[in-house]
Amino acid sequence: MAAAILLSASAARISAADWPQWRGPALNGTSPETNLPLKWGEQENVAWKLPVSSRAGSTPIVSGDYIFLMNADADFSGNLEVWCVDRNKGEILWKRPIGAGNRQERKGNMISNSPVTDGKTVWVLTGTGMLKAFDFKGNELWSRDIQKDYGRFGQNWGYGSSPLLYEDSLYVQVLHGMRTQDPSYILRIDAKTGKTLWRVERPTTAHQESPDAYTTPQIYKDGKRTELIVSGGEAVTSHDLATGKETWRGTGFNPTGRGDFRVIASALVYGDMVYVPTRIKPLLAFRFMQGEGESAKQVFSFDHGPDVPTPVCDGKLFYSVNDQGIMWALDAKSGDEVYGGQRLKAATYSSSPTLADRKLYVTNEDGLTSVVKQGAQFEVLAENQLEGYTLSSPAVSEGQIFIRTDKFLYAIGKRAAPAPPADAKKPPAKKAK
Repeated sequence: MAAAILLSASAARISAADWPQWRGPALNGTSPETNLPLKWGEQENVAWKLPVSSRAGSTPIVSGDYIFLMNADADFSGNLEVWCVDRNKGEILWKRPIGAGNRQERKGNMISNSPVTDGKTVWVLTGTGMLKAFDFKGNELWSRDIQKDYGRFGQNWGYGSSPLLYEDSLYVQVLHGMRTQDPSYILRIDAKTGKTLWRVERPTTAHQESPDAYTTPQIYKDGKRTELIVSGGEAVTSHDLATGKETWRGTGFNPTGRGDFRVIASALVYGDMVYVPTRIKPLLAFRFMQGEGESAKQVFSFDHGPDVPTPVCDGKLFYSVNDQGIMWALDAKSGDEVYGGQRLKAATYSSSPTLADRKLYVTNEDGLTSVVKQGAQFEVLAENQLEGYTLSSPAVSEGQIFIRTDKFLYAIGKRAAPAPPADAKKPPAKKAK
């Protein structure tokens, strides 16, 4: 299964050159982009930089000539906003309020959730539970308050999941338990109207903080089925899209029964494989089966997984960067170590790696992005420093890289001209004589 294939039926409006949601066009942190910048800095290869007023774990979203990002007041006075930015000039086209109640929770705040777009509408979700839809002119289409509808969020460190867009629906998960007795649940919401299509509870036997998850759901798709993948609460589950019914559950993520096994890094789906991080160890990999009976089986376990950064895969190798900047590459099918224990620049890493142009772009909290060669030999090709504290993951689109710090949104490199449609490349037919 090619990583660049768009999973959404709205692909007619979304280009593979866009970065339409947190993990990009293929929902797995990869992009088919080529000729991306290798080196940059404050005075080198920066097309523009736009001042922002706060930190954010959310990633900027790119759709054609537009960039959407979350912002908040620097003094935590409470205001949360979505910005629409001119991608070519780096200028703000409009700002819209999306709620109040901003607060800091450890590293994060109430804008850790990334927006999502189908090329016509942008949807935003805050850590306070406000879910809104806007058109590209900034007109509000509908609004929901998830906490008002279904009860207060009960994660220990604030709500940080991003909405997932697939076809005509948004999928929103609320996995919690540390500060509530309410059950965890998953929502399917009509993207056009904002109405709930289904809500299913997701039970767990986890206790204390271990039911809490800050992950984002993913999509598994093969020739026979398309299902929602949800990780957290000491389990990974697969759900029927039409009904939300749980079709499969994988466990074994907290073998000693600890009470602090909350999960931050999201599951990664690539081909028939589902890679599921927990709190460092064990990271478990499952392969979906095509026959009757058991729908997935565990194929390997890895004890050096990340706590915060979500891994990435190219189909042959599985790449994991932990919070200390130690990097591993494993065989994607067997889990055999290809290289391990390779250190990037010493710092803390919360951003998830992005894979494009046969390179991995890995940004640390100090604003430095290491560019690592894709493949079986570990090689750092460049180290690029920008100003500001960084939690957000790099987004790539049409030859550019977009990085958000607590000081600026940066556009790195020059925008490439969009590739012409396939039909435009064909020579004109010769007229019959």
